[in-house]
Amino acid sequence: MAFDIEMIKEVYSRFPARVDKARELTGKPLTLSEKILYSHLWDGTPDRVFQRGKDYVDFAPDRVACQDATAQMALLQFMHAGKPQVAVPTTVHCDHLIQAKVGATADLKRANETSNEVFDFLESVSNKYGIGFWKPGAGIIHQVVLENYAFPGGMMIGTDSHTVNAGGLGMVAIGVGGADAVDVMAGMAWELKFPKLIGVKLTGALSGWTAPKDVILKVADILTVKGGTGAIIEYFGEGATSMSCTGKGTICNMGAEVGATTSTFGYDASMDRYLRATGRADVADAANAVASYLTADPEVYADPESYFDQVIEIDLNTLEPHLNGPFTPDLSTPISKMSEVAKENDWPLRVEVGLIGSCTNSSYEDISRAASLAKQVADKKLKTKADFTITPGSEQVRYTIERDGFIDTFNNIGATVFANACGPCIGMWDRYGDKAANGPRNTIVHSFNRNFAKRADGNPNTLAFVGSPELVTAIAIAGRLDFNPLTDTLINEDGEEVRLDEPRGYELPPEGFAVEDAGYIPPNEDGSSVEVVVASDSERLQLLDPFEPIKPESLQGMKLLIKAFGKCTTDHISMAGPWLRFRGHLDNISNNTLIGAVNAFNMKTNFVKNQLTGEYGGVPDTQRAYKAAGIKTIVVGDHNYGEGSSREHAAMQPRHLGVAAVLVKSFARIHETNLKKQGMLALTFNNEGDYDLIQEDDTFNFVDIESFAPGKPLTIEVVHADGSRDNVVANHTYNQAQIQWFHEGSALNLIKKQSAS
Repeated sequence: MAFDIEMIKEVYSRFPARVDKARELTGKPLTLSEKILYSHLWDGTPDRVFQRGKDYVDFAPDRVACQDATAQMALLQFMHAGKPQVAVPTTVHCDHLIQAKVGATADLKRANETSNEVFDFLESVSNKYGIGFWKPGAGIIHQVVLENYAFPGGMMIGTDSHTVNAGGLGMVAIGVGGADAVDVMAGMAWELKFPKLIGVKLTGALSGWTAPKDVILKVADILTVKGGTGAIIEYFGEGATSMSCTGKGTICNMGAEVGATTSTFGYDASMDRYLRATGRADVADAANAVASYLTADPEVYADPESYFDQVIEIDLNTLEPHLNGPFTPDLSTPISKMSEVAKENDWPLRVEVGLIGSCTNSSYEDISRAASLAKQVADKKLKTKADFTITPGSEQVRYTIERDGFIDTFNNIGATVFANACGPCIGMWDRYGDKAANGPRNTIVHSFNRNFAKRADGNPNTLAFVGSPELVTAIAIAGRLDFNPLTDTLINEDGEEVRLDEPRGYELPPEGFAVEDAGYIPPNEDGSSVEVVVASDSERLQLLDPFEPIKPESLQGMKLLIKAFGKCTTDHISMAGPWLRFRGHLDNISNNTLIGAVNAFNMKTNFVKNQLTGEYGGVPDTQRAYKAAGIKTIVVGDHNYGEGSSREHAAMQPRHLGVAAVLVKSFARIHETNLKKQGMLALTFNNEGDYDLIQEDDTFNFVDIESFAPGKPLTIEVVHADGSRDNVVANHTYNQAQIQWFHEGSALNLIKKQSAS
């Protein structure tokens, strides 16, 4: 039986009436996305029509999921909310703090020794507040959620940008910062701007070397890393229904890379099969009873241009395998063009490592198709030219693929099986030790989702390319980036030319899934007696003090901390990798604040001018000097600032150190929300050209902050070193409730205030 089956049945019991009412109010057929949104309104049955991309709406998500790196800060905040238990089903998953180095057993043992303080904290907090706990080694949050908690038509939020993976089971699943999760765990409404809708029509069917991963790689090419911002992507068509449930999950997972709020698919037979295969026949039966409500109305898919804000059509019959990269997930190259493009760009053609798995591509289907290629190495007398690693997504998948002989197949080609954890996908890969920062220029290929500089191994000179597990495996066997398995041959040990056969696999394990210990620890029914202890001298954990409100007078005479040049992701603002160990200690992790951002005035990282001394130094050290002097600062940035992970540390750290405002050309959605939640000013240039006005020694005055109001831009007086001045108009998207967060110092401060009243 499924987790939380009564909650799921309750969602389905109210679904038809709410959807019918929304259809009546809008006077038109509804997309799946609209059905889920309108059926999860905080106020219950819809009573008005919301404008896409304009109206802020309060929602009531069905559940919350947290991964260990972000759960620390989320739960430290929840401890201040004054609630005895979480208000909705919530889980914590320990997957980010396990570093890949030797292999699964040794790496997991080392993680349990080095991070036991954090794991013990998370387990005890979970036990106290009624939260399900998945221990280290149980698997990656998104795969575990898909196997156990996701359900068609549901709404969930998670403290990781790839929460969207659950869209593969027909959910609206959205990545958020920890403060948003705290709202929902505390029983409060969750606010989101009503999304725009992008429809992706998939015609034809996948075959041969083409995989679901190639669909999202192509979508990333079309939309770019910001083309989905503020929108839900809904996939439909014969190509969608012909695809496996886990293949749908792969596509939804990487929707985070185009900035989409989330992605989803309508309920179909593949989801029914997956639910039953993962022991949730009761969910499948309940979904089948309301099946017509769990997909779009037929008129929508028949005439998508009339119902979506944008429509993309992809013919799966002609879609080629793709590799995206390096350094950005939207630079897309069909495999037939890779030889030409790689040579034009002088990309190293020798591939050193191929890595498959992760939350994006670790299903049984993915592994079985990759194993069918690995088996050909021996059968065709080949040798694998690149190192090869596998990261299973869950203990259930790992146990099942071991039972079915796939791990032996991989071992036979010299592969390394890492722990069921994020590992190399998030920089938790000890590939170079302490020499990563100066590592050699090299090429790797992987089936993960992101490939920003230093993302996988900490080496800025590693060119990482994203592809399907099948393509990654084939390229690892060949050892060359320009290898096209559709047309190229390999020379075997007998000197013969051989060609790899097309990959073959299974949608679901023929003998069913199996597992001895899935890794789940349920909480106490009554956790009131559980004591959560945080040592005062801990380097890993630190109890939080509330942020003080930013006063209007402190927004005068502000200094520029950094003017960031070009791409500035959450990895640049708050790096992962070895810094993950400090995710529960705000002051310690603040020492990595913006150290990866490029200073526009000297094109260096972590080297900015201290206006108090005239000297140059690291960003955190310079900011701490401003804080000690009681001076607030501003960060200036380019387009899509805060792209990438949901990590709220990228907002909390600058806030902790004394940054009061971030002024950019445009924001990534989650990061903008995180800044607002922490009581900061998240602003955009009304005129993007004003970015060029900002100089290194500038001082900033917010001249009309006293009249901060929804829909009213703010005026910033920029005073240059020579005494000249420019007025910069800054737009914002704050509504009245969000402005209240600013006045109270943070959203959490407001929750505490309301709980006490």
